[in-house]
Amino acid sequence: MGPLHDIIVLDFTRVLAGPYATMVLGDLGAEIIKIEQPGSGDDSRAYGPYLNGESAYFMSLNRNKQSLTLNLKASEGIDIINKLVEQVDIVVENFRPGTMEKLGIGFDKLKQINPRLIYASTSGYGQTGPYSQRPAYDGVVQALGGIMSITGQLGGQPTRVGPSVGDITAGLFCAIGILTALHERNQSGKGQMVDVAMLDCQVAILENAISRYGVTGEIPKPVGNRHPSIVPFEPFDTQTSPIMVAVGNDRLWKTFCSLINIDIAEDPRFNINPKRNENYVELRSIIANKLIEKTSEEWQTIFDEAGIPNGPINTVDKVVHNEQVLARDMIVEMDHPIAGKMSMPGIPIKLSRTPGELKDPAPVLGADTDALLKKYLRFSDADLEILRKNQVI
Repeated sequence: MGPLHDIIVLDFTRVLAGPYATMVLGDLGAEIIKIEQPGSGDDSRAYGPYLNGESAYFMSLNRNKQSLTLNLKASEGIDIINKLVEQVDIVVENFRPGTMEKLGIGFDKLKQINPRLIYASTSGYGQTGPYSQRPAYDGVVQALGGIMSITGQLGGQPTRVGPSVGDITAGLFCAIGILTALHERNQSGKGQMVDVAMLDCQVAILENAISRYGVTGEIPKPVGNRHPSIVPFEPFDTQTSPIMVAVGNDRLWKTFCSLINIDIAEDPRFNINPKRNENYVELRSIIANKLIEKTSEEWQTIFDEAGIPNGPINTVDKVVHNEQVLARDMIVEMDHPIAGKMSMPGIPIKLSRTPGELKDPAPVLGADTDALLKKYLRFSDADLEILRKNQVI
């Protein structure tokens, strides 16, 4: 059993930010009851590519979950939610603020039913502030949150980060917030609301861009693949393919100079990192002229033996076959009842005693409706037939 095996989550989320958070909880053993609209389900079920008619996008984010279809516009559907809330630990949703309240199942209402309930909401801009009612998608919050303005080639246009970091970071912070609230509940016996905004999370991960602006007053711009504060920290061409090197301190700098045979380790222009930043253009040319003399594979061997952080720029096909990635079980295969076998990322949190587990593939829409309603609400087959006839499930 996973470390969260005794936790039950009622999951109203769809697309990416919310489902990512509940996937993390499910991977660690929580029981995830995913509430979906009858007939259509999570919006991402309509996102390609497809395997035998099933969305690979959806399947990659909804493993270890059960699907319960429920019409939230029907009073009977809301009654079922209220009864389920009595028995669950966590509710997670990523609707626009106010949507759950309009349905009659907002936090203020549900906490009266279950005072121990952890209610987590992930939205574009959070529950408060002048933007709270604005719609948001990943690209929009990447733009508003500043990360696009510091991403891209030197002198080039601002660039969206490839993975949907606006959604994913919100999902991760949401999972952290939920676990924090659960820990506090163990002491107080009371639930609370977790309010996570995608925009907030983008600001939180701007790293040193905000501190650099605060100190210098200069607006950070895209600088390509180099680090804005550490030199050398970027890819260089070799005889075969580029190699990324990260010389993160002055000790590594001296070793690096010796390995590539350049006698500038103590040169006052380059001997400390601030000077290397100041004389970046001149230094880059010196290093580039040396690294082009060998292949990427030769340099990797040399740098690995000396403890210099380095690596090739892998394409996705190389990542999924990388020996280290495979050794850590970070590419796994799950067998879906309709789609068949599908590869996806594994669990990055490695626990020594109570590890997470990939038990079940993403559910077929509504596959668990009958079983869940029988288990938690003691519904009979006749009850289910009436609900189905009334288009509640």
